[in-house]
Amino acid sequence: MPSAVETFPNQFPDREYEIEIACPEFTAVCPKTGQPDFGTILITYVPAETCLELKSLKLYLFAFRDRGIFYEHSVNTILDDLVASCRPRRMKVVGQFNPRGGMTSKITATMEAAAR
Repeated sequence: MPSAVETFPNQFPDREYEIEIACPEFTAVCPKTGQPDFGTILITYVPAETCLELKSLKLYLFAFRDRGIFYEHSVNTILDDLVASCRPRRMKVVGQFNPRGGMTSKITATMEAAAR
């Protein structure tokens, strides 16, 4: 599974602005049951020097569809990999997972860079 997502130079690196990306078709596999898990991944970040390239991000997220991984692990892995790729000022990854057994789960992981 690729761990790096491609980036491109931020044309406004001195400006604080927020980028929000939604992937409503996220799929992974429950490692306990082998059943597919469906959900929405919401990525919100303030870029520094680079921004995430969307096609590369899509391919990265779609690579989870055959991977056995718990919700918590997937959201934290996505955050770690994306932070390593683009080194943002701030990033939040939220996984809102569809009902399974009458219950939904929402996992939120955040990162804030040290002051520059």
